[in-house]
Amino acid sequence: MSEGETAEVVEFEQDNNAAGQHADNPALRLHMAEAVRMAEAIVFASAEPVSEKTLVSRLPDGIAVPAVMDELTEIYAKRGVNLVKVGDSWAFRTAGDLAFLMNREAVQQRRLSRAALEVMAIIAYHQPVTRAEIEEIRGVETSKGTLDTLLETEWVRMRGRRRTPGRPVTYGTTEHFLDHFGLPELRDLPGIDELKGAGLLSSRMPSNFSVPQPPANTDGLADDEDELTDIDLEELGLLTPRVEDD
Repeated sequence: MSEGETAEVVEFEQDNNAAGQHADNPALRLHMAEAVRMAEAIVFASAEPVSEKTLVSRLPDGIAVPAVMDELTEIYAKRGVNLVKVGDSWAFRTAGDLAFLMNREAVQQRRLSRAALEVMAIIAYHQPVTRAEIEEIRGVETSKGTLDTLLETEWVRMRGRRRTPGRPVTYGTTEHFLDHFGLPELRDLPGIDELKGAGLLSSRMPSNFSVPQPPANTDGLADDEDELTDIDLEELGLLTPRVEDD
């Protein structure tokens, strides 16, 4: 068993032991119930998904945040609003089977072009990826406008710079992407069988066609990436150049 698997087993056993203690001890059960109420209030009041780090900093010391959120998720499982996990964060969202009730209130959004959808899919499955790598996969040139459109949706972000000649910018997805498509993690991206089952791939695809394995979560930089500096951001037009004082 790997170190990661061992850690997961230990954490799972700790959560189970904590749950057992809460069930047997009225004081602990009351303490847990209060933590659940507090977590509910924090997530409800936030306009953005709330990270585990934020919950740890705001909930009482010693509270097992995963256990708290599991209990809160179960409480809301059959309600009109569900608690969903977005990456390492949580948010309340309308239950999927009631989404039709929101249609009248929904803001009409511009449809993405076929080129933008292709680029979006390539970034999702191949991140971190550069513009040149996107063009190599698609077999055609990718316009700056297409990438700008995806950046405006906040589904795609500039991650860093690749440590190769020219130091090209690398692109990846954001938590907004996960949230919009209802994906807890990147590893939950659909595989080829799921895409075919949803009618998104033709049954007559070439026999050698394949869909990449969904990437692991890529919050941190890869070994061949450098972090974007203020100079990089100025160069990319993402930061107003500093004016030197006389």
